[in-house]
Amino acid sequence: MRILFVAAPLQGHLLPLVPLAAACRDAGHDVILASGGFPADVLGLRTADIGGRFSLPRSAIRAALRHPGVARAEMRGTAGHAMVGELFGRANLALVEPLRELAERERPDLLVFEPLAEAGAIVAGRLSIPSVLQENTLWPATELFGAVTGASVLAGLDIPNPELTITVCPPSLRGGPLPGAIPMRPVPFSGGGSVPGWLLEPGDRPRVLVSRSTLAGPNDGDPGPAVIAAAAGVDAEFVLVRPARERGLPPNVRAVGRVPLNEVLPYAAGFVHHSGAGSVLGGLAAGVPQLTTIGAGDRRHNAELLARRGAGLAVEAKAITAADLTRLVTDEKLRATAGEVAAEIAAMPLPATVIPELERLVGG
Repeated sequence: MRILFVAAPLQGHLLPLVPLAAACRDAGHDVILASGGFPADVLGLRTADIGGRFSLPRSAIRAALRHPGVARAEMRGTAGHAMVGELFGRANLALVEPLRELAERERPDLLVFEPLAEAGAIVAGRLSIPSVLQENTLWPATELFGAVTGASVLAGLDIPNPELTITVCPPSLRGGPLPGAIPMRPVPFSGGGSVPGWLLEPGDRPRVLVSRSTLAGPNDGDPGPAVIAAAAGVDAEFVLVRPARERGLPPNVRAVGRVPLNEVLPYAAGFVHHSGAGSVLGGLAAGVPQLTTIGAGDRRHNAELLARRGAGLAVEAKAITAADLTRLVTDEKLRATAGEVAAEIAAMPLPATVIPELERLVGG
């Protein structure tokens, strides 16, 4: 079976698809990953760049001009699905033709796409290929699919529903399972990178990893500056991953380049980040308490979900204090709840167990 995986050319959208794609490859299927902005490591998968004409900033400007009120709410993280639908509806138009050309050339039997890559559904429909929607955020995949396919810029296009939906969010985080979807464990993958040896063993003090988004922009929730300012008052070691600043750091703050967070999180006592869905799920899979920042897009939603579950703290990036960071590494209730969700994730089906469902769609 030849399977084409499709993601918007943004690493936060692409990376969650890699574990299932690699599992399909390892099961003997021919797999192609269609996206853009690939990191150095995608587990050896064959890739195809379809993102040459994709521009999220250009699409954002056009969507904001048409919907200024919604755009302002989006910057506060309070727009719900309204802005993301218009934004990615417009952005996906740039992916349709290169994806169609790729699909006509490669002739896949099945197309798997993420909730903000509706070009996958469009092309699957045009070529009569069965499709699968794979969730990669904490918003229900079906809700995002409906928001994008209902965008004004896509009006009139034939966009068929997927034959199958895969959900990766642990049910307790969202208050229940996603109706009609099959569950799959969210296997953390952050694009590889070399790991200094000292990060793979416990430190002398509790270690806190501090990460930021791979997508820079207004209100992106970077916690780094506030953590640097507060770190001296906390009995912990802070490790900044891909920081915007590396000079003039306090004695208990170190900086590293890109590292595979899934490999180093097990040695951390806390995880501070921008509330990206992949980071939230990665931290939960490792059972590590998190401090997440409230920002634009889905970041407020993600941070508040985590805080309501009791596995983390939700704080405005500029408002992070030494007291917040101390609580992160000392609050046993936070750690216990994070461990509960980690156990829940560990009990979810591995990607390899989902493959028979994919095979049934094409009779293979």
